[in-house]
Amino acid sequence: MPTRSPAPPAPDLFGAPVALPGRRLTAQLTQTLIADGPGFATRAVAELAVTLEGIEGDRHAGFARRADTRVPWYPRGAPIRNSRQLSLVAPDELAEIARRLGVPAVEPEWIGANLMIAGVPDLTGLPPGTRLHFTGGAALVVEGANAPCRHAGAAIAAATGNSAAEVDFAKVAKGLRGLVAWVERAGPLTAGTEVSLRIPTQRLWGG
Repeated sequence: MPTRSPAPPAPDLFGAPVALPGRRLTAQLTQTLIADGPGFATRAVAELAVTLEGIEGDRHAGFARRADTRVPWYPRGAPIRNSRQLSLVAPDELAEIARRLGVPAVEPEWIGANLMIAGVPDLTGLPPGTRLHFTGGAALVVEGANAPCRHAGAAIAAATGNSAAEVDFAKVAKGLRGLVAWVERAGPLTAGTEVSLRIPTQRLWGG
């Protein structure tokens, strides 16, 4: 008996096809880390105090940040909104990066991560606008994927003794480096607690 092709997504009120409906997922916040030292790395703590400016005491906190190579359409150093207040990673994605690099592990603190979140398939692929609600009331909004950079590669190389990782990280970590997010609601972020994700409807834009 021939198999039937899946039905095309139903159009919305304006006639545009809806690619994927909104979803809700539950995950686990397994680690919380802060960048409160002079360098790139973070360190694990039991809980983070989060305000609308980001993590209290973290080097990436603030309502604004300076434009860099990620936003070449602005003059370098110009103040822009800080939508990169926190960095999120997933244990399964870090394990795959380690496998590709040929190193025993890639730890979240080596690459400056703030949150390790387990139980989300393809964490790095979550769409912008996804909201993460944490026990205690804090909420984050995903800005987008975090592009792998040579700074993180250098940290992995130094920690593992694999000098090739400095350059190779940017190639092998594409689509696995995690996310950046900004704070929508203040509150504590506590390691070992539950996270509720609200993934928005994703519509194909036809131009």
